[in-house]
Amino acid sequence: MGAETPARRTRCAREVAERIGASPRTVRRIIAEPRAEFEARAAERRRRVLELRAEGLKLREIAEEVGMTVGGVGTILHHARKQAGVNS
Repeated sequence: MGAETPARRTRCAREVAERIGASPRTVRRIIAEPRAEFEARAAERRRRVLELRAEGLKLREIAEEVGMTVGGVGTILHHARKQAGVNS
């Protein structure tokens, strides 16, 4: 079970749980993005990062384009190189 329309929340699960009288775990389960949708979104983001890097953009430019941190972009690129068998 997941959220029908997942969106970024402004309150943490603990705050919502206290407000409605439920446990934080229950709140997280109800509002969670379905796993398949999360994985599809993450795969698309990885694909976009690799595409932008192939175009020659710098890590900072890629991070701004896809809405990530520079460290997150670096991690994606590191894992892609590692998976391809290239040491770097």
